[in-house]
Amino acid sequence: MDCAICHTRRPRRQCPGVSGGICTICCGTHREVTVSCPLDCEYLRDARQHKKKPHLNVEQLPNRDIRISEELLENNHELLEFLTRRLVTAAFETHGTVDHDLRDALAALIRTYRTLQTGIYYQTVPENAIAARIFRSVEDAVGEFRREETARLGMSKTRDADVLALFAFLERLELDRSNGRPRGRAFLDLLRGLQPESGGGVSDSSPIVLPG
Repeated sequence: MDCAICHTRRPRRQCPGVSGGICTICCGTHREVTVSCPLDCEYLRDARQHKKKPHLNVEQLPNRDIRISEELLENNHELLEFLTRRLVTAAFETHGTVDHDLRDALAALIRTYRTLQTGIYYQTVPENAIAARIFRSVEDAVGEFRREETARLGMSKTRDADVLALFAFLERLELDRSNGRPRGRAFLDLLRGLQPESGGGVSDSSPIVLPG
């Protein structure tokens, strides 16, 4: 039996992404490039643990003018948890979602909330259909959070500037965690692992830290 991808070398492991045996070379070469790897694949998880991440050049980050501080994250940890939960839910409900789609959605949300700083609201919906669906879901989540906050406190304390900063934080986190592969989902896997049902949760003691 030959490798299910190259059809020349002997398979050394079972690949759930192609439902067949593949060689180690094809596993490393095609992982999250031509193969959509399940997030629980042991070889994918092992590769992420041992692969050295490329250095994130802070000087080349988008939206560098948006200030993000530990205090901002601590004061808005409930909103951050709410937004990450909606991101994860929207991603898994939208077939084919990868980290690049989440990045496109976050970039569009940032552009949209930037318009609010000028007093003019203008939606910048991504052309990418997957990103557009996630964009709308997360934007709706902000409204839901504010309504719940108002019902609980009698008013909403959530500022547009803080929402904008949290979107910029998530964008930087995606850039920090992304492996650059076309079908990569390292950022999505991180957010999934931080959900309360996974034993994580975005809180003051969360492993989410400022990239850079």
